[in-house]
Amino acid sequence: MKSIAVSKASLGELKVIQDLGRTTFFETFAASNSEADMRTYLEANFSEEKIRTELNNAESLFFIAWDGEEAVGYLKINVGHAQTEEQGDEALEIERIYVKSSHHGKKVGQLLYEKALEVAKSLNKVYIWLGVWEENPRAIRFYEKNGFVAFDKHIFKMGADEQTDIMMKKNLK
Repeated sequence: MKSIAVSKASLGELKVIQDLGRTTFFETFAASNSEADMRTYLEANFSEEKIRTELNNAESLFFIAWDGEEAVGYLKINVGHAQTEEQGDEALEIERIYVKSSHHGKKVGQLLYEKALEVAKSLNKVYIWLGVWEENPRAIRFYEKNGFVAFDKHIFKMGADEQTDIMMKKNLK
C-alpha cells in the first residue's frame, strides 16, 4: 500500500464524497439495520443536493483519504451552527469518519482523526465531540483510545428507527 494522503475536499469532489459516504455507511451499518431504514437514510443523507449544501457550508469541512488515486475514507467536521447538537463556539464536531472496509486496520481512520485534531487546534477549540452508535464497539474503542470520554446521549434517526448515540468528547486545553 502506498502512503495515505489526506486532502481537503472541494465542491468538484461532490461525487467522490457521495460515493464514499454511501459505500462506507452501507458497509458499516447494513448488517445491523433493515433494508428499508438503510435505503431511507442513504437517500436522505447522501443525495447530491444534501452533499452540495454541506460542502457549501462555511462551518463544515470535508477531507478525503486517498490511497494513490483511490478515495478510501473521509472526514466531515462541523463548527458553530453546523454542529448537529448545539455545543457553542468552543467545540468542533466530528460528524463522520468513515473508511472503506478494504482499508480497515491500515490507520486511515487515525489519519482522518488527526486531521480533525489539527483543525480544532488551529481554530483554538476547547474540545472535540462526536456521537457514536452505542452498538458500534469498534468505533467506541477507537475514540476511547484517542482520549474521548462519554458525556451524554442523543437519538440518531436511522430511517424509521430511533437509535441511541453516545456523545463523547476530548478536551484540548
